[in-house]
Amino acid sequence: MKQLNKNEFFALSEADCIEIQNKLSHKVIQHNIIPLESIETVAGVDIAYWNQKDIELAVCCIVVIDFKHKTIIEKQHTAGKINFPYIAGCLAFRELPLIIETATKLKHKPDIFLFDGNGILHTRYMGLATHASFYLESPTIGIAKKYFKVEGASFSTPDNIAGCYSNIIKDNKILARAIRTHKDVKPIFASVGNYIDIDTVTNIALTLTDKQSHIPIPTRYADLETHIKRKELMTSTFC
Repeated sequence: MKQLNKNEFFALSEADCIEIQNKLSHKVIQHNIIPLESIETVAGVDIAYWNQKDIELAVCCIVVIDFKHKTIIEKQHTAGKINFPYIAGCLAFRELPLIIETATKLKHKPDIFLFDGNGILHTRYMGLATHASFYLESPTIGIAKKYFKVEGASFSTPDNIAGCYSNIIKDNKILARAIRTHKDVKPIFASVGNYIDIDTVTNIALTLTDKQSHIPIPTRYADLETHIKRKELMTSTFC
């Protein structure tokens, strides 16, 4: 796993961020580096924010599950100050320091990371899941609950049947899929992060979605964990 200095992004301008994203986008690999049948562990990644004493804080939670049995193997979290400003399309520069620090705590290295966010479904094909892959050095997937509109991209709403999906297309290329994981629920938006193909992304998203939610188990567990940890930290003397 590539290390990330907490201050690595501190002085970057928006133009710097865009330049970095454009350079990395050419290095994305949209094919599997690990066969689907070899996957044993999958991690969900999420971040929650809050303000305390006029300081913006966040906690990142990573939950690792057994792919076959869908049981939790490990949970880790990291909390800290957010030092990078919000810039539309540059979310990774705010969140990567906490994500990478949390990932380094894992005793079980996941075969794949699922992010509550986007992969190549991004203006510069460099959403959080994609950008993180270059530090995690593992396949990544973006699982978004809301559609991130990319100029020039289009799709049709998938049929109201569990397992149906429609491609989100731009320039005759698939950026993501809108997937109906259950009947009568809103679709999720799944995209390649890196080192994986869209068919495997779809398979994993559907395989890891149970009856309790239309969101895949790893990111749902990570989301629940961030709410728990944020509540604990907000009532502590943190920071």
